[in-house]
Amino acid sequence: MSLSNGPAGGQPSPLEALEKQGAPYPPQYAALGGEPTTSVDVPISAVFILIFILSAALNMTIFRLNMARGHKFILSAVVFGFSMARILTNVMRIAWACRPHNGRIAIAASIFTNAGVVLLFIVNLILAQRLLRAHQPRLGWSQPVRLAFRGLFVCVVSCLVMIIIAVVYSFYTLDVDTLRRVHDVLLFGITFLVVLAFLPVPIIAVALLLPRSEPVDGFGTGSMRTKILLVLFTSVLLTFGGGFRAAAAYVTRPLADPAWIDHRAIFYCVNFTIEIIVVFTYALARFDRRFYIPNGSCRPGDYSRGAGAEAEKAAVSDEEQRQTSAGAAAAGEGAESRLPDEHDEQEAV
Repeated sequence: MSLSNGPAGGQPSPLEALEKQGAPYPPQYAALGGEPTTSVDVPISAVFILIFILSAALNMTIFRLNMARGHKFILSAVVFGFSMARILTNVMRIAWACRPHNGRIAIAASIFTNAGVVLLFIVNLILAQRLLRAHQPRLGWSQPVRLAFRGLFVCVVSCLVMIIIAVVYSFYTLDVDTLRRVHDVLLFGITFLVVLAFLPVPIIAVALLLPRSEPVDGFGTGSMRTKILLVLFTSVLLTFGGGFRAAAAYVTRPLADPAWIDHRAIFYCVNFTIEIIVVFTYALARFDRRFYIPNGSCRPGDYSRGAGAEAEKAAVSDEEQRQTSAGAAAAGEGAESRLPDEHDEQEAV
């Protein structure tokens, strides 16, 4: 069934003109952020590109420095990958603003906007898993829980593929029934991602509220309370952003009459602004040290066996940095103290 049968009088309707033009078609309903424009979205996206470049450089620097001293923390590389994906997302949004009638660019921009944040959800889920294993070692390392987390990661990948297919297909049909079914698929996928973003909160609640028969299996540096607050803070932020995206998806409005929730300001706040807060919170709180676990950890007690060595590594690294700074300062003072002598010798000659 077509969206419209065309007006009387022999003049083709806009949708008939679209059918004649061929796919991919422009969006038929209002969406969060709307269609970008060069006057508004290009400068805003350029600023976000710069910020995500800084995030990518910071996380890659941390990752390489850690690897150089034998500290393998892959999640820093994951956050680097997320930052690079967000750079590409904003580049595609700028390209869409400059070429608003290019459907393929619109498809790419929509896919990257919806898919990129999943990396942060996975990072938080892994951090919550480590907290669960630290507070409830027998439960966290049990086979059913391991299989549950693996199954959850498989569901994330499957949901992501489903969302990508639905987004692409929505640009290649004008049929009302088909668009409605595609929209239902998108709603399921987006709702699942909101649940995924919130999932670390109940996982931490289980870890803290269940009675313990053994001490906490500590890992990394810093207090366990700070680790818990860090994961809860980022999870709440990501859930808030995901909830707004889901609410905007549930409110279906005509393209010419978008709802207030589809406004550009909300789009940039609930997407990129929240994500920037999360990635810089990770980096500045040094989650690469706080959530580090020994390589090969596979059973209760493995975390604490490497915690002492990691604390010693961090102390040595900080001491080396202080010594390097002190040496550089001393060298600078020495150079300054030698300048008058050389000047005096030149005058005497």
